[in-house]
Amino acid sequence: MEVPLLLNDFLRRAAKLYPNKTAIVDADRRFTYREFQERCNQLGHGLLSLGIKRGDRVCILSPNSHYFLESYYGVTQIGAILVPLNYRLVAADHEYIINHAGVTAVLVDYEYTGVIDDIRANLPNVKHFIVADPRPGKVTPDGWIDWDGLVGNRPTSATPAIDLGENDVTSINYTSGTTARPKGVMLTHRNVYINAYNFIAHLRASHEDVELWTLPMFHANGWGGPFAITAMGGTHVVLRAVVGSEIYRLIEEEKVTFACMAPAVLSTILNYPDKAKHKITTKPRFTVAGAPPPAAFIERLEQELGWEFLQIYGLTETAPLITVSTPDFQNPDGTDYPRRARAGVEVIGCDIQVLDENGQPVPMDGVAIGEVCARGNMVLKGYWEQQEETDRAIYDGYFHSGDLAVWDEFGNIHIVDRKKDVIISGGENISSPEIEDALYKHPAILECAVIGVPHEKWGETPKALVVLRQGMTATEQEIIGFCRQHIAHFKAPTSIDFVDALPRTATGKLQKFVIREKYWEGHDRRVS
Repeated sequence: MEVPLLLNDFLRRAAKLYPNKTAIVDADRRFTYREFQERCNQLGHGLLSLGIKRGDRVCILSPNSHYFLESYYGVTQIGAILVPLNYRLVAADHEYIINHAGVTAVLVDYEYTGVIDDIRANLPNVKHFIVADPRPGKVTPDGWIDWDGLVGNRPTSATPAIDLGENDVTSINYTSGTTARPKGVMLTHRNVYINAYNFIAHLRASHEDVELWTLPMFHANGWGGPFAITAMGGTHVVLRAVVGSEIYRLIEEEKVTFACMAPAVLSTILNYPDKAKHKITTKPRFTVAGAPPPAAFIERLEQELGWEFLQIYGLTETAPLITVSTPDFQNPDGTDYPRRARAGVEVIGCDIQVLDENGQPVPMDGVAIGEVCARGNMVLKGYWEQQEETDRAIYDGYFHSGDLAVWDEFGNIHIVDRKKDVIISGGENISSPEIEDALYKHPAILECAVIGVPHEKWGETPKALVVLRQGMTATEQEIIGFCRQHIAHFKAPTSIDFVDALPRTATGKLQKFVIREKYWEGHDRRVS
């Protein structure tokens, strides 16, 4: 028997087995799995009533909310394709993505209706504007359909069955734009299903888990959390905005056991000044990705708080998990923090190679650098309406990530840079994360980013942009000297700029291309 792997199976199972269990906690609203399923069904019926059909694209622009979780199942059960939007993008980016994807209906949080109204005249394909607003006494803006009003009187039973295949596209997730204009990543039911299995297996999602949503739900389908946690009948605790005090309150009151986040959010948690005020009775597992975190972050999390750290690596194009790093047989006590800050080893069903420019594996010596390439059922179907980009990324049987890495004799991957971020100074390749790791050891540094800047003699040299901890000081020469104590002198930054904040995507990734623009204006930067 061959039955297609369809993501709606996850919610169907949970609602059948655990109808009265709490599925979602969102501020003062709580929904059981029965109610979660019924609201998704009603959304599906509501969209059908508007004429939305199989293959149509429906986007959602929203912070984390129960509405967002409902969109993952309500939109897809009728065969429509969900397009999650990054709410931190500017209106022009939303306009580009909505038009590029050919979106028919937009689902929008009440805080963002103005953003869409400003570009409404430039969205010729959008026929329906739906606003999610749970506030009592709300007034629905002109030209908008109230989400709860649309679904309120619809049947709570499933929408009419359609013949979906596991290779049908379920979502188009636009890349975060760390290096260029976003591309629309087509993920299939099969991609998402396989990723959810790996989430369950490697991140140990269980029926007892209570996940705190510090990660934006739009990002790579929430890394698979909407599916894996739901499949296991765990509880979703929604966090609308990353605020240290609210994170600790929810961990304490909701008995949170699990969370996914970027390093910037982990930094917020570690540097929250009132940790001692909260009585935490669980031992949460914190899964981090987006950039290699400083090893000191891991040690602080586990030694100071007694919580558990898990590092993963993946891309939007891989649905996203392809590696995981945890304590293992090599270091069962888990104290090898530098190794655990690495991307880790390949997940089940993923073949990873680190390849040189000739397509050959580099030595597994922890030194030779190559591009991370992946093969497996989690790899995207292709880029929406961009066949040339698809062909550029998938060839010779592998997806080519654009990430540069080394690997050791056990297959542990360590990301050293993006192809476009590598610094080539006097013919030497320099890894900016290696410099950043040294900088984070300085007690006065809260955040940092290293880029290459033009240099008349060497072509380019490393520059560090540094955010200092509140109340602490440091000089340029002090920091440069500190780096030279920890890494080779030619790798140390030659200049330091002190800044108030660093440009990041909504998931905490540094936007180094934004930083570089200031320094490379009028210069030609070529990276081989």
